Amino acid sequence: MFDLVRAAIPVFVACLALEYLSFRFLPDDDELGYNRRDTRTSLLMGLGNVIINLGWKLVVVAVLAGAYLVAPIHLSATNPLTWVVLFFADDLAYYWYHRTHHTIRVLWASHVVHHSSTFYNLSTALRQPWTPFSSLPYWIPLALIGIPPWMILLQQSVSLVYQFFLHTERVGKLWRPIEFLMNTPSHHRVHHGSNDAYLDRNYGGILIVWDRLFGTFEPEGERVDYGLTKNIETHNPLKVATHEFGAIIRDVRSAATWRHRWGYIVKGPGWSPAAE
Repeated sequence: MFDLVRAAIPVFVACLALEYLSFRFLPDDDELGYNRRDTRTSLLMGLGNVIINLGWKLVVVAVLAGAYLVAPIHLSATNPLTWVVLFFADDLAYYWYHRTHHTIRVLWASHVVHHSSTFYNLSTALRQPWTPFSSLPYWIPLALIGIPPWMILLQQSVSLVYQFFLHTERVGKLWRPIEFLMNTPSHHRVHHGSNDAYLDRNYGGILIVWDRLFGTFEPEGERVDYGLTKNIETHNPLKVATHEFGAIIRDVRSAATWRHRWGYIVKGPGWSPAAE
């Protein structure tokens, strides 16, 4: 099956090089640019994600195909309306996948990898988790309404390629109608911010309308502080990939009751019994 993300890797590399050169020869004191160790970690995280997905995608295809087989109807790929339905359904699925991976700690343990850099450039887009297994359930409903699995996977890759270009400080705010409808670098910078005003905001993939509808939109205002509320201070890819899982295990072991243990797993990042 054609994988648009892997096919786009040469484009990603070329854009990384161009962005790096733009910082080198057209520096901006208000922008962070690149850090060699940080960028190396991001690239290694991306490479690991690609390798893991070589096997995991087989499971994804099998599950989506099974759901598609039992779907009461099968939508035609030759009907333009199927592609319209797919676009909006995929983007809505991504919104809820993304939102729950910020608000449920065991899911955050996987997604936190993407937010672990204190820099914000195109290499940050490649800082992906090595535990992508929790994303599958969000797209099963698309197969159950009759969208062919190959179309679902293609649209997922279109969304990921689009989102790669959001990870930059080199692009300011765009034309207002675009900023109103679409996810843009400005909106996504907010999402990567650790500022109090920016926490848990702007979950959209391609569109920003879901955030506007569900009350999670925040425009870019004050300067963004990138990274986590408590940064992990490591460039070790294995630690970046697993640190939050380790923290959950430690918290669960130290909890006094089963309710508290459960809270450390399913409540939001930062939750503790003292917060109740």
